[in-house]
Amino acid sequence: MSDVSPPTDGPSSYGSPAPPPHERPCTLAELRATGHVRRPVAAEVRENLVRHMAEGTPRFPGVHGFDDTVLPALERALLAGHDVVLLGERGQGKSRLLRSLTGLLDEWTPVVRGCPVNDHPYAPVCPACLRRTGSEGEDLPVDWLHRSRRFSEKLATPDTGVGELVGDVDPVRLAEGRSLGDPETLHHGLVPRANRGVFCLNELPDLAPRVQVALFDVLEERGVQVRGYDLRLPLDLLLVASANPEDYTSRGRIVTPLKDRFGSQVRTHYPVDDADEIALIRQEADLSDGTVVPAHLLEAVARFTRLVRRHKKVDPRSGVSVRFSVAAAETASASALRRAAVSGEEAPVARVADLPSVVEPVLGKVEFELGAEEEGTELLHALLRRAVSEVYRARLGHLDLSPLTERFAGGATVESGDLVGASALLEEVGAVPGLAAMIEAAAPEAEDGPPGPGLAAAVVELALEGLYLERRLSKDTRPEGGTYRF
Repeated sequence: MSDVSPPTDGPSSYGSPAPPPHERPCTLAELRATGHVRRPVAAEVRENLVRHMAEGTPRFPGVHGFDDTVLPALERALLAGHDVVLLGERGQGKSRLLRSLTGLLDEWTPVVRGCPVNDHPYAPVCPACLRRTGSEGEDLPVDWLHRSRRFSEKLATPDTGVGELVGDVDPVRLAEGRSLGDPETLHHGLVPRANRGVFCLNELPDLAPRVQVALFDVLEERGVQVRGYDLRLPLDLLLVASANPEDYTSRGRIVTPLKDRFGSQVRTHYPVDDADEIALIRQEADLSDGTVVPAHLLEAVARFTRLVRRHKKVDPRSGVSVRFSVAAAETASASALRRAAVSGEEAPVARVADLPSVVEPVLGKVEFELGAEEEGTELLHALLRRAVSEVYRARLGHLDLSPLTERFAGGATVESGDLVGASALLEEVGAVPGLAAMIEAAAPEAEDGPPGPGLAAAVVELALEGLYLERRLSKDTRPEGGTYRF
């Protein structure tokens, strides 16, 4: 299975609009007649970035939480024309950020038709295109390459070889009768094929040192050499990479000359604000069809993730990925869908009772400090309860919930759990004075229409769990749920 994957195209506002197919020049002569000006990739990215900044349009769509930290540093690097390495723990959005660079390229660019390294018709560099230019002249055929095809990505692994990245002798062409001295006998690797685009190396420290050495010429001289051939390909590309800080510094797995050849180093980080974490969850999570995950549930997941990241028994070097919070939200959504299927609810809505089910699925995404592994499950459950308590205080703490607690003072009990339907829960609770204010505070999305029983039950259960965690109610817990009482 290939590690190379082009990204999906970004917003159509990036780059210049694509001309209709019948208006695109098809030969070198027609291209010259349009007055087209060739620009190096660095200049292309710089000019488009400056234009987006001046117009105030998004430069890096889908990236959250980096506006005041990472993005200014990255923009300075791109404006300087530097190759960039992003340093950050796992799941900080490094790959997504690097893929978004495609949007800073022109929407369409001319290439020599059939060229494996995307030569510009004005300045071909590969031997085949140089030969064709001499024979075909101004009739050299031109194709147009969309920016979504100008991004190449490789996940660096210890078994990645020089031939895969740079190139090697093609035995098929030898069998066809070409000689070893013929430069057209060479098969171009991923880096030359990314010419006139962006090439991304993920997890750069995992490359073997001898392969890293092969990138020296690419970064410094913008050229490649293959198996001793006197072949110089003056490449025009933006080379970007990602790395874990531990690998990059402590283990010394990036050779020093290669580190020196990157123009800029940019540090990434996890979301600082709950709002950014929630935005990422909404963007990345594949929630079950038709299932509602209320705002207070997403906030609980976001706070839970941040509490885990900051805990002293969690290894900070490995980090806690955004995938942790995404998986937690998806599991809570699936739990709500399961309850709806069993209890016959029409509109499944995730509730606090669904949150304990997220602990086991995300346990494998956390690296604990030595000696703390065995208490990992208990620790995550404790942090999850703390997150729910914080959400309760933030959203419902200012409301008078004494009418709700008075019901329990009279001996009432309410059973809850991941299989207790919304209607059954509301029936046990009975009429709740001030329920509309509770829903407005805990689930603002209810303003779009009258709340259904699922959303009402979700807010009531948040209030019950919050009162229990604040020691204003008691709770008899069981694996499948619990019973609230005074």
